[in-house]
Amino acid sequence: MPSVPWLEVLFIFLFSGVHPSHPLQEVHVSRETIGKISAASKMMQCSAAVDVLFLIDSSHSVGKGSFERSKHFAIMVCDALDINPEKVRVGAIQFSSAPHLEFPLDSFSSQQEVKAKIKRMVFKGGRTETGLALKYLLRRGFPGGRNASVPQILIVITDGRSQGQVAVPAKQLKERGVTIFAVGVRFPRWEELHRLASEPREQHVLMAEQVEDATNGFLSTLSKSAVCTVASPDCKVQPHPCERKTLETVRELVGSVLCWRGSRGSDAVLAALCPFSSWKRVFITHPATCYRTTCPGPCDSQPCQNGGTCVPEGLDRYHCLCPPAFGAGANCAAPKLSVDCRIDVLFLLASSAGTTPEGFLRAKAFVKRFVQASLSEDSRARVGVARYSGELAVAVPVGEYQDVPDLLRSLDAVPFSGGATLTGRALRRAAELGFGSAARTGQDRPRRVLVLLTESPSQDEVAGPARHARARELLLLAVGTEAVRAELEELTGSPERVLVYAGPQDLFRRVPELREKLCSRPQPGCQTQSLDLLFMLDASASVGPENFAQMQSFVRSCTLQFEVNPDVTQVGLVVYGSQVQTAFGLDAHLTRAAVLRAMSQAPYLGGAGSAGTALLHVYDKVMTIQRGARPGVPKAVVVLTGGMGAEDAAVPVQKLRNNGISVLVVGVGPVLREALRRLAGPRDALIHVATYADLRYHQDALIHWICGEAKQPVNLCKPSPCLHEGTCVLQNGSYRCECRDGWQGPHCGNRSLRGDAPKARGSRREPAGGQ
Repeated sequence: MPSVPWLEVLFIFLFSGVHPSHPLQEVHVSRETIGKISAASKMMQCSAAVDVLFLIDSSHSVGKGSFERSKHFAIMVCDALDINPEKVRVGAIQFSSAPHLEFPLDSFSSQQEVKAKIKRMVFKGGRTETGLALKYLLRRGFPGGRNASVPQILIVITDGRSQGQVAVPAKQLKERGVTIFAVGVRFPRWEELHRLASEPREQHVLMAEQVEDATNGFLSTLSKSAVCTVASPDCKVQPHPCERKTLETVRELVGSVLCWRGSRGSDAVLAALCPFSSWKRVFITHPATCYRTTCPGPCDSQPCQNGGTCVPEGLDRYHCLCPPAFGAGANCAAPKLSVDCRIDVLFLLASSAGTTPEGFLRAKAFVKRFVQASLSEDSRARVGVARYSGELAVAVPVGEYQDVPDLLRSLDAVPFSGGATLTGRALRRAAELGFGSAARTGQDRPRRVLVLLTESPSQDEVAGPARHARARELLLLAVGTEAVRAELEELTGSPERVLVYAGPQDLFRRVPELREKLCSRPQPGCQTQSLDLLFMLDASASVGPENFAQMQSFVRSCTLQFEVNPDVTQVGLVVYGSQVQTAFGLDAHLTRAAVLRAMSQAPYLGGAGSAGTALLHVYDKVMTIQRGARPGVPKAVVVLTGGMGAEDAAVPVQKLRNNGISVLVVGVGPVLREALRRLAGPRDALIHVATYADLRYHQDALIHWICGEAKQPVNLCKPSPCLHEGTCVLQNGSYRCECRDGWQGPHCGNRSLRGDAPKARGSRREPAGGQ
C-alpha cells in the first residue's frame, strides 16, 4: 500500500459521521485558565468610537443551523459593545449568491435594537460568493459608517468555502485601513480564513461555535491593538496553545482486487490486479496560537491551607475542598484562627472613581475573606462596613449581623458609587457616626478600630480628620497600594499600622497580618526621648532617581516613629551628589507633618558623590549649636548610601564620633563594600541591605539602634555650645563657656563693649532639652 506522507505527520480522526458541534478550535490550557477566559469574556467591554460591520455567510454550504450559530456569535459580540451613535456603531450584511444589506451602521442606537434585528435575520441559501460581498464593500464602503474618521472593523463569518477569489478584494479592503476578522463556522477551511484576516492572522481568525472563547479572542485583539480598552488593567492578554481542526474527505488505498480487462482488436480477455480505494472523512488538526484575556481569580493567592483545593466561583468568590482533618476553617485552617480580642471593627471602603469598580470589588472581597477566616460563633469581634466617595454611607452597621452568612450577603449588596475621593471627610464622619449603637461608654466599651481600604489618593486633607478620629480613641489601620503609602502612614500615625500590597493576588495575603494588628497593643518605642536626628542620603548618579525615591520613602517611614517638636525630637536632612546640600536643618520644621513634606521635596542631585565631603559638611554646618543642635541632647546621623564615593569618609566620620555624634551606616547593594565597613567603624553601626526595595524590612533594626543611642549618656560639651572658639568647661553637671578676647555672653556670642575685657569670661548653663 503506498504511503500518504502528509497524513503521517497529522493526527487523523476517522469516522463515519461527524456531529456538527464537535469542537473545531480548542485552547489547550488548564481548567482554571479556561474558567478565567470565560469569566473575562463576561466582564470585557469596548467603549470607543468604532464602526463594526458583520458580513454573515448564509450559503447552502453553511446551512441553516450554522447560520443561527453565526447570529448567536454576533449577538454575543454586541453584548460587549457600547452601542450608541457617539461610540460603537453596528451594521450587518448577509451574503450568499449576492450580498444583501440587513441594516446600515447608522440604523440603530442601542444594543437592544441591534440584537433584535440580528435575531430576525432569515436564512437565504445559495452559492458562497464571498468575493462578490467584499467587492460590494469596496464599491460602496461601510453603509452608514463614518468613513476613515473612526476605525472600521469587518467581521466575516463564513465556512471559508468561497466559489470565487477572496484574496485580492480582502487585500484591497485592508489597504484602505479596514481591520478584518475571519470567523469560521461549521467545518471551515482555515487557509481561506487566513487569506481573509488582517495581520497578525493568528489574532484575527476565530471560531464562532465556541462563542465565549471567540468573543474573548475578538476583544483581546482590539485591546492589544489599542482600538479600545476592553478590560480591567489587572487583566492581561496572553498567548495560549490551541488546535484548529478541518474536516476533509480523503481517498485511502485499501488493497488490490482481481479485475478483467479486454483488449481492443482481439477477443482476448485479460485478468489483472487492480487497486481498490475508499473515501473517508477525517479531521486534520493544525497547531496554532490563540490570544485570550484572563483576569485575576480568587484562587490566585492560594487561599486554601493545609492541602485544600481552591474552587473558584466567579470573579471574587471561591470555596475550599478541605482534607478531612482540616475542615474547621473557611480556608481549611484547623483550628480556625478567630479574632480573640474584644473589638468593634468598621471597614471603610473607598468607592470613588479613582478607586474604580474593580478596586472596590477587590476591597469587598478582602473584607469577605477576613470575615470568613476570622469570625466564628464564639468570636468577640463585631464587624461593620461603610463606603465613601463624596459622602459616607454606612452599609452594614457594626454589630448588626452576628451570623457570618448574613453578613456576607449584606456585603454582596453594597454598591459602587463613583465620584470624588474625600477620605478626610469620610474619616471625620466615620469617627462620629460609623459605630452607631456599638459606641458604648466607659469600661463596657470594646476597643474600636477603623480599617481604611483605598487605592486612590485623597482629594481633601486627611491629617486633621485623622487626629480627630484618634482623639475619639479610635485605632486607625489602613490597607492600600504603594501609591498611597505615604498618605496612609500620615493618616494612621505609624507605618506599623499600614498594610501595603503589590497587586490583587498579594492583597488577600494581608488578612492574617490585619488579624494580628487588630488585637496587638503597639509599644511606644523611643518617641518620648529627646534626640537630634539627621538623615544623610546618597543622591548621586550611582544611586539613580528611582532608588533615591525609595530612600526618601524609607526615611519618611522612620520619621513617623518619632514625636517631632522642639522639645523632643528634631529631624534634619542632607543630600549629596554633584554637590552637598542641606535639604533642611534640625530646627527648620517644628512638626512631623512639615518634616514629611520637606522630605518628599528633597532634590535628587546626580553626579559623583563624596560621602567624606558630605560628612564634613554635617560636622561644620549642620550638627552645630549655631545651626539648631541642642546642648545636652543625644545626636545621631544615619547615612544611606549605595557605597560608591565612601573611600574618603573614614576620617570625617571619626571627627563626628569624637564630637559626641553617633553615626550609623545603611549600605545598600548585593556586595558589602570594604569602604562601608571602614566607615561603620569598630562599633556595631552598620546595616547591610541587599536592594533598595528591601529597606523597609530593616526599619525595626534602624529604629532600635536610634533608640539605643538616644538613651546613651551625653557630654554637654560635645559638640561644643561655645561660639567663636570659646572653650566649653564641664562643671557640676552643667557647663560654662570661657570666651576669647573680644567676646562675651553665655555662649561667647556677644562682642565685648570694652577693649580691656577679661581674657576669659564664663557662664553656667543648664542642659537644654533634657531627657
